[in-house]
Amino acid sequence: MDTLSIGKNGKSLQNALQSLRYTGYAVVEGLLKPSLIRATREAMYRAQEEILADVGEERLRRAGERGVLRLMMKYEPHFFKFLEIPEMLAIIDNTVSETAILHLQNGFILPSSPREETPAVFQHTFHQDFHRVLNGYLASINVIFTIDEFSAANGGTLVVPGTHQKMAAPTQDFLKENAVAMECPPGSMFVFDSTLWHAAGANTSGKDRLAINQQFTRSYIKQQIDYVRALGDHCVPAQQPRTQQLLGWYTRVVTTLDEFYRPEQERLYRRGQG
Repeated sequence: MDTLSIGKNGKSLQNALQSLRYTGYAVVEGLLKPSLIRATREAMYRAQEEILADVGEERLRRAGERGVLRLMMKYEPHFFKFLEIPEMLAIIDNTVSETAILHLQNGFILPSSPREETPAVFQHTFHQDFHRVLNGYLASINVIFTIDEFSAANGGTLVVPGTHQKMAAPTQDFLKENAVAMECPPGSMFVFDSTLWHAAGANTSGKDRLAINQQFTRSYIKQQIDYVRALGDHCVPAQQPRTQQLLGWYTRVVTTLDEFYRPEQERLYRRGQG
């Protein structure tokens, strides 16, 4: 059964897939309930405090991690919910396949600053999140959930339509001249081909802009963080089977001959899961 025909968002998701293919990105509005948005906002600020205490301000500043929250699930289990959203799973199934894995889950708390003082950190420069163009083969997608409204004033992601799946990198002048600021309400799902050129805009709104970015790849591509090891053997099996798949539970690498010679149903890298 075509997963995109299920539920009230079926047509929107079909349109999103077409837009993703031809322009490199798409937006589906109205996916997150207000109660989930509120709970996520609170959880993001708690995670920010916990990460700051764990890593230290100096190390984060040195890495240029301005408002970036990595490994949020370790600090706040709330963020496992963002691996269970049916519409997102339907997009994944129809792009990078049902056996895809989570490459990263990052929270963004983009602070406001005067335009002339916008810091020169990585997310404000035009870049691709997946650098390998493989003859049109889609190996990676990004899914951003807007916890706040995205607008030109608060640094909504700048995208350059049609720059995905191109062998030659566009010039910086071309990117700047053709960039479009994403504008959509809170609770939206913004999906893009990870080879699309994009950047965070300048937030001059006077308040933080919050979002969650998740990148999904084919199962044989290494994750940015080994989520199974990072979260622990006690945590991952407690999640839903599909979440286990996304976290990489069925794409682990054996470390002993005992693991190598286990029965097929107990193997760490299962047939048909990648």
